[in-house]
Amino acid sequence: MAKYQIVMVRHGESEWNKLNKFCGWFDADLSEQGQNEAKAAGVALKDAGYKFDIAHTSVLTRANKTLDAILKEIGQTDIPIQKTWRLNERHYGGLTGLNKAETAAKHGEEQVKIWRRSFDIPPPPMDESNEYYKVIVDDPRYADGPSKADFPMFESLKLTIERTLPYWNDTIVPQLKEGKKILIAAHGNSLRGIVKHLDAMSDEAIMGLNLPTGIPFVYELDGDLKPVVSMKFLGDEETVRKAIESVAAQGKAK
Repeated sequence: MAKYQIVMVRHGESEWNKLNKFCGWFDADLSEQGQNEAKAAGVALKDAGYKFDIAHTSVLTRANKTLDAILKEIGQTDIPIQKTWRLNERHYGGLTGLNKAETAAKHGEEQVKIWRRSFDIPPPPMDESNEYYKVIVDDPRYADGPSKADFPMFESLKLTIERTLPYWNDTIVPQLKEGKKILIAAHGNSLRGIVKHLDAMSDEAIMGLNLPTGIPFVYELDGDLKPVVSMKFLGDEETVRKAIESVAAQGKAK
């Protein structure tokens, strides 16, 4: 029997999603479509009668604006919001700013798939020659962490999960156990880490999971935080299917 419930949503399409670029820790804004997706996510939650006590998000604009749009739609702009870099997107290292299809044409689709979807193989590191290096490393949002010594220059999904799960275990789980209704607005890979943990997915299985932008999904958990209901999307099946296929296609050469 379900004792706890949590809703998660990947941010709406960003400007760099639209351009098919590796984004990671670059602070891309929502595209017009992404703004519409965020609003639609709020409408879906409102229509389903969801209310929340607290929300969690990353420090990146695309997730923050998605959350703001949702809370506006459901009339809950006054609830507490906790922002953390631990819910940021995976850091794509030296791939940051590159077009995914062009990178596939240059390095091969299989290599790009490995970089995007392998569990423990990171992309090449970001160094000072990358035009986005300074704007990311010197961003004042990271004044309170991560430290310069711990600041990632690349991340595999494994490394992303290793910095996301402590926040899940130490901050979100205690709130769930207090009975709080929680919404998380974050990113494809930080959410994949939570999903992998909840559903006890293998390293291989998580490689094939694609989370669509802007479609909320629900987990219902028992007293041991084991799923009674896993990843129930709030949207019609056809919309969800097309959105997932769109994400999967991003790493293919044109």
